[in-house]
Amino acid sequence: MEQLIRIGMDTSKSVFQLHGVDAAERPVLVRKLRRRAVVPFFAKLAPVRIGLEACGGSHYWARTLSGLGHEVVLIAAQHVKPYVRRGKHDAADAEATCEAMSRPRTRFVGVKSGEQQAAQMLFGVREQLVRRRTQLSNTIRGYAAEFGLVAAQGLARIEPLLARIAGDATVPALAKELFETLGEEYRAVCARYAAIDKKLLAHHRKDETGQRLAAMPGVGPVVASLLGVKVTDATAFGSGRDFAAWLGLTPKNHSTAGKNRLGVITRAGDEMLRQALVVGATAHIQQVRRGRAKASPWLAALIARKPPKLAAVALANKTARMAWKMMITGEPYRCGPSGQPDASSPPSRPLRAAYGGGLRPALTAAQHGADMPG
Repeated sequence: MEQLIRIGMDTSKSVFQLHGVDAAERPVLVRKLRRRAVVPFFAKLAPVRIGLEACGGSHYWARTLSGLGHEVVLIAAQHVKPYVRRGKHDAADAEATCEAMSRPRTRFVGVKSGEQQAAQMLFGVREQLVRRRTQLSNTIRGYAAEFGLVAAQGLARIEPLLARIAGDATVPALAKELFETLGEEYRAVCARYAAIDKKLLAHHRKDETGQRLAAMPGVGPVVASLLGVKVTDATAFGSGRDFAAWLGLTPKNHSTAGKNRLGVITRAGDEMLRQALVVGATAHIQQVRRGRAKASPWLAALIARKPPKLAAVALANKTARMAWKMMITGEPYRCGPSGQPDASSPPSRPLRAAYGGGLRPALTAAQHGADMPG
């Protein structure tokens, strides 16, 4: 076999397709392997650069193959698809991966450790429990309404509603049994959720970066821990603006003929992290409106003239960019004289037009001109 310079590998549950090229970009390795043969094959192979799509199991294979002395890179599937020539089959996907990893502008996904994946799983399980808890509470409310029993909003109203159902003589015995079944499942889900939250807080207390990030307004243990888990290498982003764009917190650009036309945010990137940032920003704005938190002059002006949801997205964008700066430099969060970071530095015209205010992040009033590159 001629000297390989890189291999694209298409993974699946049991079949793995390889496509390798030499220095002249000629395919010299086109092979299909069963799962049990992958590790023995690469153990005998000289160190080579291997590319995989960032999909299910890819981080495991990246760690395994790296342990055999190879250099492994992960590529987002949407960046591989443009290189698929025609049709959809394993060989074409492996060839496309091999081609995509050779492009100088291709961005790679950071390989997560087993501990990072376990922490990410913690958030995934927590989100599923939240959905199931909401589903059960809505089910209980819906069925209770059929018997003329309603309750005010809030999860705290579910247990009193179940107690009223149990003591209502007009509710049939069969319905009471079914409500009890739903109530037992609801309590079990709530208990599991509380246990997961304790694990999340324990993980947060051990994370030095998360402790620093949690000091920012609108960033609690959940958002701070999510940033630590999802962002494996903050240096992969050239600036805070790039980081915010990666999260999908920047407006879509439909500009043409020298005219800037900006739309809604792109919603690209990680949905869970973007949602957490926006929810945190929304909560902070609510606290400001109720007089329970101080607002920077920028945020106060934004709240006064823009709708709440737009203000929340703008604040989430700003928070993401400050978080990137803190992850890069390792510095703590520092407030300005008003108790909030100074935001007097004007942003670029497109962002000012999209969000209606300055978005250039700053950690202190003294640093507002040099906090973020670009």
